[in-house]
Amino acid sequence: MRIARFSKIVATFYRFGLDEFFAGRARVGFIHRLCQLTPLPRDLSAPLPQRVRLALEALGPIFVKFGQVLSTRRDLLPEEYADALAHLQDNVQPFDGAISHQVIARNLGRPVAELYAEFDDVPVASASVAQVHRARLHGTDGKPGRAVAVKVLRPGILPVIEQDLALMRTLARLVERFLPDGKRLKPQEVVAEFDRHLHDELDLMHEAGNASQLRRNFTGSDMLLVPEVFYDYSAREVLTLEWMDGIPVGQIERLREAGVDLKKLSRFGVEIFFTQVFRHGFFHADMHPGNIFVAADGRYIALDFGIVGSLTESDKHYLAVNFLAFFNRDYHRVATAHIESGWVPKETRAEELEAAVRTVCEPIFDKPLSQISFGLVLLRLFETSRRFNVEIQPQLVLLQKTLLNIEGLGRQLDPDLDLWDTAKPFLTKWMNEQIGWRGLLRTLKHEAPEWATTLPAIPRKLNEALSGKSTELVVQGYIQLMREQKTQNFLLKLIALLLAALLLHDWL
Repeated sequence: MRIARFSKIVATFYRFGLDEFFAGRARVGFIHRLCQLTPLPRDLSAPLPQRVRLALEALGPIFVKFGQVLSTRRDLLPEEYADALAHLQDNVQPFDGAISHQVIARNLGRPVAELYAEFDDVPVASASVAQVHRARLHGTDGKPGRAVAVKVLRPGILPVIEQDLALMRTLARLVERFLPDGKRLKPQEVVAEFDRHLHDELDLMHEAGNASQLRRNFTGSDMLLVPEVFYDYSAREVLTLEWMDGIPVGQIERLREAGVDLKKLSRFGVEIFFTQVFRHGFFHADMHPGNIFVAADGRYIALDFGIVGSLTESDKHYLAVNFLAFFNRDYHRVATAHIESGWVPKETRAEELEAAVRTVCEPIFDKPLSQISFGLVLLRLFETSRRFNVEIQPQLVLLQKTLLNIEGLGRQLDPDLDLWDTAKPFLTKWMNEQIGWRGLLRTLKHEAPEWATTLPAIPRKLNEALSGKSTELVVQGYIQLMREQKTQNFLLKLIALLLAALLLHDWL
């Protein structure tokens, strides 16, 4: 079975001329020369990035999904390849409605007729991992039940996934070994990341939890609607969500006909993004137009919660600092923020990083602010960081991908959208809240439960460090204390520093 699948991959590789990747390579150039001598028909009419996309589509849904994930790694791929892969589509035939009945009954323990008053056997959407049916719950007290969307995992998908993943791992090892850029592209790491995403999608309860969190974060919002999860009708292979009526956000003419304020909608998109990132630290990371609808009242509707991103308080702080510094052209602050955050090695000279950032960003800022792309700024930042041996963190890559989607959507709705004008007041207010007295009170309230156990331990830890009667041990003890998980709060670090100074003063 695996040999047959591998043969298809090789044939597809040949058909679309992907051997061009090996042209002129000392160790693998013979593959390109051999393919050129083979007289079988080939399709070489499109540019190479487009042929890569066509090859992945020909190999089926798992490779399509891999290409979609790969398109988010703009820190690794050339821009033309990332753009081509971003247009990959799941063209997957739906499976029979009777099979959906079997999957639902096996997971929920009751037949579909008992669970739902109505169930449309013809799916409204079909993708590589699951398909969606419209249904209605049973009503009570003579009232009709609520309309729902029932997502059903594609049967028999796990063996197919495991087989294709095994082949991808083999191909990744070959790429890393034989291509000059193999190690920089980190193919094994990318496949491992894809493995994690895909297995998360195979457990629909994972998506249910994401949807519930996002819905809770936007309760009462006048900008975003998130469907309710019906947990009594959900399991690992079945997810039942509130049915949401709306217009796909990409259908601009229908939105105009419905009287939707497109300029307001475009601003909402930016505000929703920054709210998720900086207020919640939890964001929908797959916000392409296919997953976004617009309700009759002009609010966005979010769908498909399989991929989300999360950010730590430190991530949020340094992102805000970087955005503000970038758009104030304070490149020295950009450089120092990168070093402070640990995104680049600590031995990096701030002046060198500052010069590199200035070289990349000045041409961008030569345009009016309304035409500057936040996503492009992040992308250029990643490209610059590569020179300084930075390890780009996955949550930041997801963030950059989401930001590009939001920008593209916002400017499709309103070509004159000034993202900076919309975002700067939000970021400035957020930063003031973090570093002002309100931020201090919030931090004190948040950290107070930890103090009962942390504060009493500080003198003991410092005394242990002093037991060797060595100034070096005092310093080492303080450094060790600073690395403790529970002493990451600034105020606790300050207290610890004062105690260390007092103890050291008494000893000396």
